[in-house]
Amino acid sequence: MSIAKLENVHKVYHIGKIDFPALRGISFSIEEGEFLSIAGPSGSGKTTVLNLVGCLDKPSRGKIFLDDKDITALPTSKLADVRRKNIGFVFQTFNLIPVLTAMENVEFPLILEGRHEARERRHLVEEILTEVGLKDFIHRRPNEMSGGQQQRVAVARALVKKPKLVLADEPTANLDSVTGEEILQLMLDLNQKTSTTFVFSTHDKMVMDFARRIIKLRDGKIESDQKVKTK
Repeated sequence: MSIAKLENVHKVYHIGKIDFPALRGISFSIEEGEFLSIAGPSGSGKTTVLNLVGCLDKPSRGKIFLDDKDITALPTSKLADVRRKNIGFVFQTFNLIPVLTAMENVEFPLILEGRHEARERRHLVEEILTEVGLKDFIHRRPNEMSGGQQQRVAVARALVKKPKLVLADEPTANLDSVTGEEILQLMLDLNQKTSTTFVFSTHDKMVMDFARRIIKLRDGKIESDQKVKTK
């Protein structure tokens, strides 16, 4: 089942009097439960793809579907609703709120949703922090944790709403290779356990080695799209 689909998508950024084409007519589908890497060098368009699928931006031309619903022409406020309800994000810079504990950082998106009582929120947060190996760190603030622990908090925050789709932009960029591999293994384990769809933008070979499908971009076009056999 397709969870997202891009049809002949173009994206042009206007920088002063210069038009910069970031995407040049790309089309592909993301299937439910995939562990997919959007790969390519800087300027290839991979982060733009994540921003479009994540409802953070709109295409200049073409169509984008989420769960078979055309979201291309939705107003910004409606896109924010779709993003909040359906998509989790993991950023390379962690983007944790420094004055909040691990528990409070992970709880924050649930508070914004307003669908859970306080006791239920705490239960969901403790459950996911335990799942990512941070049961003993729930009351620590970001500056009291390592980079790998902070990224685990970020993964927990992305997953606590039980989204269908998690988008990770260069998730290993600020981690050493050992910690990066641990984070990728954690996300792969969660993907296999929960069937949550993960999509990465990366130029890191280690991320591509973990991926089960790799779409390579160059100059805003799809260079290749291949499934990867599990090891």
